[in-house]
Amino acid sequence: MDDITALILDDHHAFRRGFARLDDAKDDRELAAIWNQLGTHLEIHAEAEEEILYPHLLKRGEPGEAEEETEDAIRDHNKIRDAIVESRRHRVGSDEWWKAVWAARTENSEHLAEEEDEALPDFRKHASVELRAELARKWLVFYGEHPCAMGLKIQDKDPQKYIEEHE
Repeated sequence: MDDITALILDDHHAFRRGFARLDDAKDDRELAAIWNQLGTHLEIHAEAEEEILYPHLLKRGEPGEAEEETEDAIRDHNKIRDAIVESRRHRVGSDEWWKAVWAARTENSEHLAEEEDEALPDFRKHASVELRAELARKWLVFYGEHPCAMGLKIQDKDPQKYIEEHE
């Protein structure tokens, strides 16, 4: 049986591998291929978390902590999205491109650590195994319905407004 937290951790591992692949890329063509896929995966992942995980964390997580964890995650997702958008404004491999990619990498690394140390343990403590399995199924369907981010409106969200709408 799948568990949404395990699927999220699988994505986190894929992100770490993707950034490591950028380190090993031999030319701009490889950089572009790796980054296009990685950037899109980061965007889909953020949207999936915001649609599937965080509304349930807000309802079931530790009061006060769940709101803080969610607000932090939305802010992190916004920073990662902004860095991805910025990278697309520059020639692959240029100093400006690397600066934007590095910003995405740094924000993503901080986000993964916080989520793995705070939000996911909080969710696991307060969500039933059945709910985690149900959300895993929704997660898989979400990815299947949005290949290459098709049909998603990728944009920053106001953390406070998000919390108010999902509490």
